[in-house]
Amino acid sequence: MNHDIDEHIPAFDDPASEREWLAQERAMRRERLQLDPAGDDARGQRYRLLARVLREPLADGLPADFAEQLAARVAAAPARTADAGFERVLTLALGIALLLGAIVVGLLYGSTWLPPILAILPTPQPSAARWLLVFAACIGGSWLLGAWQQHGHGQRPH
Repeated sequence: MNHDIDEHIPAFDDPASEREWLAQERAMRRERLQLDPAGDDARGQRYRLLARVLREPLADGLPADFAEQLAARVAAAPARTADAGFERVLTLALGIALLLGAIVVGLLYGSTWLPPILAILPTPQPSAARWLLVFAACIGGSWLLGAWQQHGHGQRPH
C-alpha cells in the first residue's frame, strides 16, 4: 500500500505553529501543481514565491563585480583591534622568549660549537672588513631613509 508523503502531518504542541505549517504545505502543493494563485491569500502567495525560488537552480559562478562587493563589505566591517592587539602582544612575547632562549643556549654551549664554525670560515682580510662595514652602513641608511619617508607621509594631510 502506497502512502503519500505529503499527507503526513507531524504532531504540533502549538496550534499557531500547525496553522503556519499547513499554510506552507498548501502553498507548496499549489505551486507544484501550478494552480491559479488568484485564490491564495497574501501569506500563501509569499510561500508560493518562496517555493518557486527554492526550486530554481543556483546561478553558476560569481557575479562580475564580486571583488568590488567583497571589498566594500570588508571596508564596512569593523576592525578587530582587540584581537589584533592580543596577537601582537603574544607574538612579541614569543619573539622575546625565543631570543632569550637563543642567548642562553649561546652562552651555555657556544664554547663547544663556536670554535669549529669559526675554523671553517675563511679569515677575512682587513679590507674585506671595511667593505662589510660600508655595506652594513648602506643597508642601515636605506632602512632609516625608508622609515623616515613613511613617517613623513603618515603625518601629511591627504
